[in-house]
Amino acid sequence: MMTRVDVFEDIFLVFLGLGTLVGIIVVSYTLYNAYKYRDDGTRDPDEDLPTLGELPTGGTGGKKLFVSFFLSAIIVISLVLWTYGMLLYVEDGPDDPGEDAIEVDVEGFAFGWSFYYENGAESSNEMVVPVDTPIWIEVTSTDVWHAFGISDKRVKADAIPGERDVTWFTAEEEGEFLIECFELCGPGHSAMEADLIVLSEEDYEEWLEEQLTLTLDLEDADGESVTDADNVEVTLSSDDEVVATYTGDDFEDGVLEISVEQGDAYTLTVESTDGSFETVELEDVDIVDGPSETVTLEEPGEDDDNGDDDENNDETDTDDAGGDD
Repeated sequence: MMTRVDVFEDIFLVFLGLGTLVGIIVVSYTLYNAYKYRDDGTRDPDEDLPTLGELPTGGTGGKKLFVSFFLSAIIVISLVLWTYGMLLYVEDGPDDPGEDAIEVDVEGFAFGWSFYYENGAESSNEMVVPVDTPIWIEVTSTDVWHAFGISDKRVKADAIPGERDVTWFTAEEEGEFLIECFELCGPGHSAMEADLIVLSEEDYEEWLEEQLTLTLDLEDADGESVTDADNVEVTLSSDDEVVATYTGDDFEDGVLEISVEQGDAYTLTVESTDGSFETVELEDVDIVDGPSETVTLEEPGEDDDNGDDDENNDETDTDDAGGDD
């Protein structure tokens, strides 16, 4: 599949080749006529030369002029139509980008870039994509006008608040490339940069998995790490539907790694299989950008004991107050 870089390189090479060819022909023909009709100082007595102010007559009726204009028109019109078709391809993208095409939402702000991927992963000032894969980006801004651009990939899109500009590109080689803002947007404009990181397909999948992985640590009421999780059961749910359930066998030294396919807000429930600690429920856990959560396991009745102590303290305070009266 042809990329944007390929299109612009082809246009450049065609214009360069035609320009060079036309230049050679024009210069060569000019030099040829300059040599052929040079004044060598000799005169034929029978030569009928025009006098000063007399219009020349004869010739071939302008055939050379007509042929030259005709050929030039064909070349120019063909070049314009071909270039227009190539630029339409750049504007609209390939007809069949394939199922592996990736969509990324880009938000510009003063003074940086945020990237949001299809599966809910997010990154800031760092756009990570796989090599040889069509990338469709939808660009907007959260404050003022910006312009998203990757010079090495021939990509540029306006970032305007309330509007979305769609464009695409394909990276043909791994590496890091510069993302810049091409719209004067304020005092931090020159530093409004980000990195385009192009990875292999395997490394990209690994990066995505890291972004959507939650590390869950367990600790007791004293803040000590819990390494024995045989009696622990963890349930991950979204919209009251269970996504996954983990048992003690899934823990490693009291640490559990939870991976999801879609970035979202989840409810995390940590329960005891033998009633040795109170159930802990964490709501709106956002598993994005490789976060970690620490859950404190408290023995049953600790909260109740605290509550009874508070009530006793309240009664004592009341009695003391009555005694003073």
